[in-house]
Amino acid sequence: MEASIAPPAWVSLSYLISGISFIMALRGLSSPSTSRQGNRFGMFGMALALLTTLLISAPVPPGGFWPRPTNDDLATLVRILVAVAIGGGIGWFTAQKIKMTDMPQLVAAFHSLVGMAAVLVGLAAYLNPEAFGIAGSDGVIHVQSRVEMGLGIAIGAITFSGSVIAFLKLAGKMSGAPIMLPGRHVINLGTLAAIILLVGYFTQDQSEWVIAVVTLLSFMIGFLLIIPIGGADMPVVVSMLNSYSGWAAAAMGFTLHNTAMIITGALVGSSGAILSYIMCKAMNRSFISVIAGGFGAAPEAGGGAAKEQRPWKRGSAEDAAFLLKEAETVIIIPGYGMAVAQAQHVLREMGDLLKKEGVNVKYAIHPVAGRMPGHMNVLLAEANVPYDEVFELEDINGEFAQADVAFIIGANDVVNPAAKTDKTSPIYGMPVFDVDKAKTVMFIKRSMGGVGYAGVDNDVFYMDQTMMLLADAKKMVEDINKAIAH
Repeated sequence: MEASIAPPAWVSLSYLISGISFIMALRGLSSPSTSRQGNRFGMFGMALALLTTLLISAPVPPGGFWPRPTNDDLATLVRILVAVAIGGGIGWFTAQKIKMTDMPQLVAAFHSLVGMAAVLVGLAAYLNPEAFGIAGSDGVIHVQSRVEMGLGIAIGAITFSGSVIAFLKLAGKMSGAPIMLPGRHVINLGTLAAIILLVGYFTQDQSEWVIAVVTLLSFMIGFLLIIPIGGADMPVVVSMLNSYSGWAAAAMGFTLHNTAMIITGALVGSSGAILSYIMCKAMNRSFISVIAGGFGAAPEAGGGAAKEQRPWKRGSAEDAAFLLKEAETVIIIPGYGMAVAQAQHVLREMGDLLKKEGVNVKYAIHPVAGRMPGHMNVLLAEANVPYDEVFELEDINGEFAQADVAFIIGANDVVNPAAKTDKTSPIYGMPVFDVDKAKTVMFIKRSMGGVGYAGVDNDVFYMDQTMMLLADAKKMVEDINKAIAH
């Protein structure tokens, strides 16, 4: 199809319906109770957009309903179908095999694919602009198309390399701690400035070296931006990369004259940006400070050792079971340690056992718990924890003063009172759960030597009402369940 010929109304209407479906998907995904419906809207919108794309790429017989030159070449359609089959097959296989605890790295990996797709589409448009309808008869690419192409390639390359680093960190293939490069701020700012200037220069000179340098610098800056970011900031990184992938897709949508890509990319980009803001607010950190990196560094030698000498109380599974059965209200706070131990199912079993004993059980979720936005919500949903028992920080924080037990499993920084009292702490000002107000605190962690990703000790360990349950989270909860049942 020649890009200069406008598609018929039904194509635009189909893409519009797809866009509306994606909006409904985002609306549905805003609540656990409507998330399934939201997913269905998203799948319908994507299926409709894909079907429309296949139809406009199919061969058209003479006198057909499609107002474009006859196309009797099946090659384009076959290539598209092969690509769809390969991509769909990989997606189906991955969905069957992936563990819910591995969702953060899967999301990062998928973001990298979106970024690379944007880069490849942009380079294809540069190498063959006539096929995309973005150049005149003399082969000179239109100025606005060069801007769209340059930005799309740059954002896509940043998304790809940044997502690869995020994947490696989340998957444990490389250290989750920040890797501080000397002079990184100067290097990053200089590289970003060079990319912006070169994209501007690209509007005047479409030489191959310009687009090649923009691509290489963008791949490099994606690596440089994510490598110094520590594990505690991963929820922001994941949502940020999600936003980048959306803007890259939107830019390529302009290049391809595809309204579905523009709408979808804008939705993903803006929602990811909003989510990044929410995550930063939840940690009381600015977006710039996250990009600058450093949060999540290992604690200074000796800093934690001195505090480990403070008195603390160790409890057993039997002790915990007795107190839990005698309680009226138990608030459970899950964290990344629960995900690592894959303890969500036994935790739900514990909640069910306690409810049979007449205990009021609630789950408290911090916005940045885990390694991606909503990580704990996803794990609890997988374990079939009722939605009406799961509460966000602002909805449940006032109830800890009346709670008999605050049961912390794998969380640390999000329950650290230093965020409220210690102005020298790296987490000072971050909203945290007021677990110190509960009558009894049970804290499951592997050992007293470990600290959270922020690298600071937790005064909750040493409170009079705290019982430390030192063990693997899943094994400890299993033992507690056995004690409750007997």
